[in-house]
Amino acid sequence: MEYTKPLAKLIEYFQKLPSIGPKTATRLALYVIKMSENEVANFSNALLEAKQKVSYCKTCFNMSCSDTCEICSDNSRNKSIICVVGETKDLIAIEKTNEYKGLYHVLQGLISPIDGIGPDDIRIKELLYRINQNDIKEVILALNPSVEGEATSLYLHKLLKPFEIKISRIAFGLPVGCELEYADEITLAKAIEGRVII
Repeated sequence: MEYTKPLAKLIEYFQKLPSIGPKTATRLALYVIKMSENEVANFSNALLEAKQKVSYCKTCFNMSCSDTCEICSDNSRNKSIICVVGETKDLIAIEKTNEYKGLYHVLQGLISPIDGIGPDDIRIKELLYRINQNDIKEVILALNPSVEGEATSLYLHKLLKPFEIKISRIAFGLPVGCELEYADEITLAKAIEGRVII
């Protein structure tokens, strides 16, 4: 079935969003059509406002509405530790745990030669500058356990070694509630590698 042009265009735009396939895009578009004109106007204004006002913190490259994000300007944070993440969504995931009280550095991507992303395409130079200019005692690498994450971690470890600071990495392994027989080999290997003494 072919949809009327304006609806088809809306579906097409929803499909451009990550993880949105044709069925979900159609459901979202049909939902928007059922919304009141006032709700749609508010929704479109929220999109425009977010696009116009949200930029990046000049220190850590987290998303922010000002030059310095809320985390960098929070004096209660431990300024001697930097947790390096790939994207803002990773920072948000760590913040939700309420366990980490240091600063962050958002690389805004990971090294991926296959996608044409090299070290100069992400915020590595800025990280090195921060470490050089501040009294940083530890850098925590909290990058995804993917090929790109591994490549970026190895590259960063090599660059950070001369600073003679503590370089740590978040542990990887089995999620709570997972049964061993259903875990993949890489996850099991990382769980064994990252074992702790009890």
